[in-house]
Amino acid sequence: MTDSTDAFVAHRNLLFTVAYELLGSAADAEDVLQEAWLRWDGVDRAQVRDDRAYLVRIVSRLSLNRLRTLSRRRESYVGPWLPEPLLTAPDVAEDVALADSVSTAMLLVLETLSPTERAVFVLREVFELPYDEIGDAVDKTPAAVRQIAHRARDHVASRRPRHPVSSAERAKVIDRFVAAVGGGNLQSLMDVLAPDVVMLTDGGGLKKAALQPIRGAEKVLRFLTGVTPVDGSARVEVTSINGDLGLRLCASGELDTIATLRIDDGAVTGLYLVRNPEKLRRVERAVPLRR
Repeated sequence: MTDSTDAFVAHRNLLFTVAYELLGSAADAEDVLQEAWLRWDGVDRAQVRDDRAYLVRIVSRLSLNRLRTLSRRRESYVGPWLPEPLLTAPDVAEDVALADSVSTAMLLVLETLSPTERAVFVLREVFELPYDEIGDAVDKTPAAVRQIAHRARDHVASRRPRHPVSSAERAKVIDRFVAAVGGGNLQSLMDVLAPDVVMLTDGGGLKKAALQPIRGAEKVLRFLTGVTPVDGSARVEVTSINGDLGLRLCASGELDTIATLRIDDGAVTGLYLVRNPEKLRRVERAVPLRR
């Protein structure tokens, strides 16, 4: 039998991924893992049949408790709340299900679920845990978990893109977006943005951001024009964010914004800009995610 430290380290990337998908915040996920370690270190290992299942149960319970608290805090958040972006390694994109589950668009859909529904959906659909193990994590019977999973699955299906975009198509649209922004010709963005595009900007009260979602290509264009430096210092780089291609926007040599996009039918239908500096601390080093 491995000791407590070896077992925890062996599953740490998985545990972080579970916590992050439930919370949408890497900072909170790290806090959960610290608390999980303290609990795990005090467990009688002779009573543990499956280290992975036991650790996932601990992290899920702690995340669920924290999620309920965070839900109340987010009601007073200044402006739209967006998930904390993560710089992810290329291998995350190779796992299509994992990449989809940590995308900004999916994390925003998960925000519309109740805490219990979110936990059940993530543990079942992403990590493929059996219903009885999920029941142990959320204090529900397997039968109740099945019902919750079905309800959550229908809810998510009605809000996710109906036609998945290929990597090649996504890259093509993003290249056009970058060319428009990087070239300073924001008007050409009108050809990339869907007429009914929705943009969310998360400044957390610390950076200039819209306090409400911005709807429509013309209004989105006006906002982007207003926040783009006129001195030509803006730089846009394509990078891997949350399992797919995203953008790093720098101004005067400093990271200013992380942008992720939702793309449907060859156009940008969702544009998500994280400008809150407290959420931009983990985009310098790739974060390993695992299922």
